[in-house]
Parts: sequence; C-alpha cells; structure tokens
Amino acid sequence: MSTTLTPTPAAVPATTIQATVSGIRKNGKQWHETRKAFRPTAGQTTYAKRAAKQSQEAEVKKLEKGMKEEKEEDRQRKVQAIKDKRAAKEEKERFAKMAEKMHAKRVERLKRREKRNKMLKS
Repeated sequence: MSTTLTPTPAAVPATTIQATVSGIRKNGKQWHETRKAFRPTAGQTTYAKRAAKQSQEAEVKKLEKGMKEEKEEDRQRKVQAIKDKRAAKEEKERFAKMAEKMHAKRVERLKRREKRNKMLKS
C-alpha cells in the first residue's frame, strides 16, 4: 500500500487552473492560436549577432553559387559532347554518300582538303 497522497482540486491553486483553461473564443475561430501581447522590441538583436548571421548567410550563398556553377558547367559539357557526336555522325554520313558516287581516293582527298580549310578558318 502506498502512503502518497494525490492532490485534490481544492489543494491546487486557482491561478494555475485559470491559466491553462481558456474559454471559447469570442470570434468563433478556435482553430487559430491564441494571440500574444504585441512587443515591438522583442525580436531585436545586437549588431554583432546580425553581422555574424549576415556573414554566415553570405558564405552559404557563395557556396551554393559555386555548386550551381559547377552543375551548369557539367551540363554544358554534356550538351557540347552530344552536339559534337551529332556533327561527327552527320559528316560521316555525308562522306559515305559521297563515297557511293565517287572513287574512294577522291573522297579521302576531299576530306583532307576540308580539314585544311577548317584549320585556316579558325
């Protein structure tokens, strides 16, 4: 048998009961949180804290920017590789078409000439 006593409602101070129990809201919007007193100076922080926070945010932004640039460069590299492959495939098909009509040695000669012209242009 335990000898501990449980507090009776009369033993609990009345202030704690009224603080926890709030009546039905007047405007009928019980799903909203209860409003608190407006304190305009409550959210103010010191200059040192604000400066530290701003510097940290700037550092994070810089890191994010670097990551985004790296990702974009990688994407551009992939796009350029696809374009180069397509261009090489088209050129190969074009030379294959020429080979059907012309002699193989002449096609090779034209290839070399086109390469020289490309080098001169760029």
